[in-house]
Amino acid sequence: MPYVEKEVSPLVFRAYDIRGVIDENFNEDAFYSIGKALSVRMKALNRSSIFLARDGRLTSERLAEALKCGLLGSGIDVIELGAVSSPVLYYATHLPQADSGLIVTASHNPAEYNGIKMVLAGKTLTKSEIMDLYQIIQNGQYIEGQGKSSFLNILDAYADLVVSNVHVARPFKIVVDCGNGIAGPLVPKVLERLGCEVIPLHCEVDGHFPNHHPDPTIEENLTELKDTIRKHQADIGLAFDGDADRLGVITETGEMIWPDRLMMFYARDLLKKTKNATIVFDVKCSSFLTRIIEQGDGVAQMCPTGHSIVKSVMEEKGAILAGEMSGHLFFKDRWFGFDDALYSACRLLELLSQSPLSPSQQFAQIPISVNTPEIKIPMAEKDKFLFMQEFEKKAEFPKGRVIGIDGLRVEFSNGWGLLRASNTTPCLIARFEAEDENALELIKTLFRKQINQINPGLELPF
Repeated sequence: MPYVEKEVSPLVFRAYDIRGVIDENFNEDAFYSIGKALSVRMKALNRSSIFLARDGRLTSERLAEALKCGLLGSGIDVIELGAVSSPVLYYATHLPQADSGLIVTASHNPAEYNGIKMVLAGKTLTKSEIMDLYQIIQNGQYIEGQGKSSFLNILDAYADLVVSNVHVARPFKIVVDCGNGIAGPLVPKVLERLGCEVIPLHCEVDGHFPNHHPDPTIEENLTELKDTIRKHQADIGLAFDGDADRLGVITETGEMIWPDRLMMFYARDLLKKTKNATIVFDVKCSSFLTRIIEQGDGVAQMCPTGHSIVKSVMEEKGAILAGEMSGHLFFKDRWFGFDDALYSACRLLELLSQSPLSPSQQFAQIPISVNTPEIKIPMAEKDKFLFMQEFEKKAEFPKGRVIGIDGLRVEFSNGWGLLRASNTTPCLIARFEAEDENALELIKTLFRKQINQINPGLELPF
């Protein structure tokens, strides 16, 4: 099918990737043009080969084909990986053939979305580099050429590496919910090879996402997982998002283990072996995580939210572990430092298997605070950043320590509050944590008051 170069809406060029609703403004022609723009960046980086993958969404195959044509027509050789997860694509970029890769995916977004995650010359693109692609398309300054296309199956090599890297000392009965995402065919096989019994749930790839939204950090999406754990008397439940770079965990008692508590669990163990190690986490994480890292003689490094930002800070600081509240977990210890839900799940099982206690008993040893999950305050794309500019300028918290690296996180003696603009959805994100319910309510009230001074009509769900 012939594609035409076309302008692409600037709104799809996000902070961490390219993403939007697939329609007449963001279609095959747009992906073809993005392929041509990426080729310009590739040539500037002195790269001529790139891996190309796709997830299981309904539109991914045709969009990947258009993207491939844009690359080939600009002289870039394309090594196709087929339908695989984002971590498999990231793994490919550590192989000798190429250190650049693209995957057509919209991660945990609803079925009507799609997009592209990008690694060029071994690095995830920054916000400004992603906007540069938009400028290249606007200017139409493309290059011509004729690249070659080939196919490489690396799924077995990736699975073998995960299995050989991890040792699970005792078997677990695990319910695995892949949310009809791309991880479905692979995850149960790997866990079975580690000696576990797997009860699969929604492991058939289906881009309609007929059972629930493929986001494992929203607890209501995991209701069926909890029920299945109870029904089968399983030890643990593991949930994966649409492209398998985010992990959700449910214990045998039905308790959800939030990603910052998972990080505490990993950090406590890693710091026994590696003193003075740096651990990176985003602004939405619990202050208990900082405490656990520092008690273990580690260096706690907070950073803005966003998987590409976390990855670059991790690299810059030489961290052994990183994570964020959205469920992206990055191991540099024994692994490559990219976000990989399957590998993170296997490392969790390895750690849990070293104790005779049940998962819930082991997590009971990890501190838990009084806190809220992420609270979404709907706000139009064009308004949310303007609102945050005003909030950062005018909000007053005389008794708090203000951290302004991503929105405002204000730390008090008995807790903290956060307000920031989401980079992926049209909303503001708030989160609160405190030592008790009274302190939590006080911090919420302080934030409500400051928000109302800027926009008195804004409906606040907290």
